[in-house]
Amino acid sequence: MSARGDNPLRDAQDRRLPRIAGPSGLVIFGVTGDLSRKKLMPAVYDLANRGLLPPGFSLVGFARRDWADEDFAQVVHDAVKEHARTPFREEVWQQLAEGFRFVPGEFSDHQAFENLKTTIQDLDKARGTGGNFAFYLSVPPKFFPTVVEQLKKHGLSEGTEDSWRRAVIEKPFGHDLASAQDLNQVVHQVFRPSDVFRIDHYLGKETVQNILALRFANTMFEPLWNRSYVDHVQITMAEDIGIGGRAGYYDGIGAARDVIQNHLLQLLALTAMEEPSSFDAKALVTEKLKVLKAVKLPRELGKHTVRGQYAHGWQGGEEVLGYLEEEGIDSGSRTDTYAAIKLEIDNRRWAGVPFYLRTGKRLGRRVTEIAVVFQRAPHSPFDTAETQELGQNALVIRVQPDEGVTIRFGSKVPGTSMEIRDVTMDFAYGESFTESSPEAYERLLLDVLLGDANLFPRHQEVEQSWRILDPIEAYWDKHGKPEQYTAGTWGPRAADEMLARDGRSWRRP
Repeated sequence: MSARGDNPLRDAQDRRLPRIAGPSGLVIFGVTGDLSRKKLMPAVYDLANRGLLPPGFSLVGFARRDWADEDFAQVVHDAVKEHARTPFREEVWQQLAEGFRFVPGEFSDHQAFENLKTTIQDLDKARGTGGNFAFYLSVPPKFFPTVVEQLKKHGLSEGTEDSWRRAVIEKPFGHDLASAQDLNQVVHQVFRPSDVFRIDHYLGKETVQNILALRFANTMFEPLWNRSYVDHVQITMAEDIGIGGRAGYYDGIGAARDVIQNHLLQLLALTAMEEPSSFDAKALVTEKLKVLKAVKLPRELGKHTVRGQYAHGWQGGEEVLGYLEEEGIDSGSRTDTYAAIKLEIDNRRWAGVPFYLRTGKRLGRRVTEIAVVFQRAPHSPFDTAETQELGQNALVIRVQPDEGVTIRFGSKVPGTSMEIRDVTMDFAYGESFTESSPEAYERLLLDVLLGDANLFPRHQEVEQSWRILDPIEAYWDKHGKPEQYTAGTWGPRAADEMLARDGRSWRRP
């Protein structure tokens, strides 16, 4: 093996062998939080269980707890038992647990970071991590500057010629353009832009990656993927839950900042981008940025953007509180729990095609999907009565929960008369492939350790997304307040009216 962990005997063209991380370790700041317990620790175990981590892989936790290494190992053990995707195997666990270490301390505690440095050096010798460490900041954004500056001050942010150090940042990436630029500046003073990995877990989902395969590996779709055939595109991320215990984070942020700025604009960019020259990070970012820079806001934001707030209602057979009744929420809060916006892309491929983005909490069901709705046939030889139940052709990419693709088209109803009705062809990941899809964090953590940045938004994309959303947020700040919608429904009436003005309606997922 080379110093960087590459196998000189391996043929890069051989797809039978999985990509396996070289010697490396992961340091998680904020290791006691929900994200770490429910997603990160189980993902580390699942990667090890699938044989995708090196034998000496090491996991270091950093938090304000007076734990010994054994206590930390027990916490990881419990998290893995409860949340791991793959079966628990004692031999895998034993090998993995040997590389667990815990460093107690505050983010401002210089001695704690010296202890962290010593711990990493000891792991290099004991586990052969090669000096390669990724630092995962699973902490509130206000602590980002403190943590990265401490890493720099104690010589932890730079590897040697033969080793690497990387920073992993969990969203939100700022709350507007100015704060995002400030955050990027702070982080880039310590880590090179290419060594900063911004986690958007949606981009780790198989179906999101399948957008590119669907479009660019199939001749049958790409010729239709433009303004000549597409009527409009709807991108939906609906949740059936409320804010839970996230009042402190969510209030003042809202649905648009929490979901549209990152998840939905990334899905829009992948749906609308031109074919990249290759499937590498630089080429993908180039094409996604072209799309985001071409996004055009509607002239009348009052007519083409909607925000809402869920009210008291019934969901799943249970009575649920309205947003303003939730614990920790001010009764006068104007935070949006639903947001819908209309955007256009000012380029040759998409000119005049509206993209409708919507997200919300306490909606009819949990679903994320991209619906490409095609124009009606320009001439129909059939009578109106024969096609009255025929809608528009649509290609629907289901991101979650039942990952797959549906194509809706018209077909003759069996019988002696000519009657045409919508039917669907369905592709589901669970039915077509024997291997279950890895959890998004598995794919993303492995990519961090491999240094593969394909699925991570770069700082230019983050800033461009804020340039799109900031004028909308500024308009909302000055005009009215969110419209109430009953929990368990599909959002405020104004959202339906927004599409009705264009002669369209929302798809019911």
